[in-house]
Amino acid sequence: QVQLVESGGGLVQPGGSLRLSCVASGSIFRINVMGWYRQAPEKERELVARITRAGISNYADSVKDRFTIFRDNAKNTVYLQMNSLKPEDTAVYYCNSGPGYTDMPYWGKGTLVTVSS
Repeated sequence: QVQLVESGGGLVQPGGSLRLSCVASGSIFRINVMGWYRQAPEKERELVARITRAGISNYADSVKDRFTIFRDNAKNTVYLQMNSLKPEDTAVYYCNSGPGYTDMPYWGKGTLVTVSS
């Protein structure tokens, strides 16, 4: 099994920045892709960004040019650097991982990001 633990959420003003972290433990060999999803109140969970072990990344259109995903394979950690935050970025952010894009069964418990003045 794989355990994922997120950290770094909090309250930030519009235009501000936050960095989320997700540390993986357990059967790390099962992980190729790591990513972030988010779920706002009364909305479906949506993909924010994901990255392969080799460093290939992709993003939701809504966060391109504002968010950056990167990972440290030696530390089994994926990060999400969020800049120019907007109120509509408010959500619970979940770490997600698995062997491939269509096989991502491992989830963290989430960390809340609130963007508000």
